[in-house]
Formats: sequence, C-alpha cells, structure tokens
Amino acid sequence: MAYILNIETATTNCSVSLSNKGETVVLKEDYNNNYSHAERLHIYIDDVLKEAKVSLNDLSAIAISKGPGSYTGLRIGVSAAKGLCFALDIPLISIPTLEALAHQVSTETGVIVPMLDARRMEVYSAIFDANHHQIRETEAQILNETSFKEYLDKRKVTFIGNGVTKTKELITHENAIFIEDKLPSANEMTPLAYQKYKKSDIEDVAYFEPYYLKDFIALKPKSK
Repeated sequence: MAYILNIETATTNCSVSLSNKGETVVLKEDYNNNYSHAERLHIYIDDVLKEAKVSLNDLSAIAISKGPGSYTGLRIGVSAAKGLCFALDIPLISIPTLEALAHQVSTETGVIVPMLDARRMEVYSAIFDANHHQIRETEAQILNETSFKEYLDKRKVTFIGNGVTKTKELITHENAIFIEDKLPSANEMTPLAYQKYKKSDIEDVAYFEPYYLKDFIALKPKSK
C-alpha cells in the first residue's frame, strides 16, 4: 500500500483526497466561492480517512499544493501538511498548483493555460503542452488584448481556472477555448504525488515554504 493524503488549499476550494498507488480512493472538497479552510480542512481529512477505513498511521506521505494562490489558503494547507508529517514521521511532497490544474484538461493538440485570479487584471499563469509538459514558467501576468497572442496565432489555447473570467473579457481570438468554473482539486494531485513518491522527490519539512510567487502585502488600517 502507498496511501498518500493530498491537500489543496490554494484557492477557495478546500479539497482533500486520499490516494493509493496513484488512484484516488476518496475525495472531499468544498467547491464554492468562500474561504473555509480553517474550519473545514481538518474535518475533511478526518472524513476521507474514515470513509476509506484508513488511519493516519497507514499514510506513506502527505502531498500539498504548493502554490501560487491565496496567501492565507496556502499557509493553512502547508501548516497542516507539515504538522502531520512531523507527527507521523513521513515525507512531504509538493505539487505545483498550476500543474495540477492543467491536468483537468484533456486535449490532443494545442496548449493549456491554467490561470488563477490575482489582483485587478493580473493572473498567475503557466503554459503546458498537450502532454502536460510545462513549456513556459509560472508568472504573475498582467492581462491585455495581446496576451498569449504568440500561441493563439499558431494553435488552439485552452484556458482554465478562476482567472478565465477576466481573460475572456479581453481575448476574443478564434483559437481561444475557455473552461470556466474550475478550481484546483486534490483529485488531480493524486497521480502527480505518486510519481514523486516513487522517485523519493520530497521536501525538507522543516524548511519548506509555499510558492507565493509574489510577496504578501498586508494593508495597514487607516488612521482614525
């Protein structure tokens, strides 16, 4: 057995899956527009383990969606994952959030652009080919009418994620395909985490930090 607990908290979707040898056994998630990770994450972890009749001591590893994404969401998920790894003395595996999101798209041609909403007209995005190999690094990108034009002029481009809504308002190219209402999920983490587990591609639990991509800026309260 190779039970891996997968945790995804990079967006509003609080998502937990239990997998065995690269196959999802149980998935539980809160696919809505409100952040509920602090209240629900540990409940969901308990729920998936109970449903699968698996104990914490049966786990071989914990996988965490490492970002980019919500600063608070990532902190909650990573803190929970590191705590479990320390307590159980098992490895921590990190999965790039946009890579997992890209795996929600199945296409034989063109490229895939997973994107997460950031501030104003900005998105966190990366580009993958039809085989889910990354061909452009992750960027914090300010959108305009010519964004992704070098790809759109040559092939179909499938956009997915909660950054699609604002992208669709700007890009009207005939090669653009928009998949709306999709968020990263622990379900797509399953095969990626297992591949890393088999190669012992793990993180240093003590020093691992989420991939924020941009520095967190805390707004100061206004003076009275």
